Amino acid sequence: MKKYDKLVRDLIPEIIEKTGQTSKTRIVTGEEKTKYLETKLNEEVNEYLEDKNLEELADVMEVLFALADNLGYTEKELIEKREEKKQARGGFKEGIILEEVR
Repeated sequence: MKKYDKLVRDLIPEIIEKTGQTSKTRIVTGEEKTKYLETKLNEEVNEYLEDKNLEELADVMEVLFALADNLGYTEKELIEKREEKKQARGGFKEGIILEEVR
């Protein structure tokens, strides 16, 4: 028996059951959910930094959407806020490094 204490995607228990195994789970909410989501975000960012691929970026995005939801925001609101900030201050596409302001 392997023990975990980590947030997993919603379908993971069902996927485990289909392999003939059983799992023990619990549901977290509120601040406890935020804590687990933040831990998961750190894990996914580290996985992206190791592998640098689209799949890991998608995992980061999924956790961000879940964090937004947990804070009471929709995916649409998060994307709209991103666009609002991008319009006002730009994005990060150009790779501009600020070295000094006089």
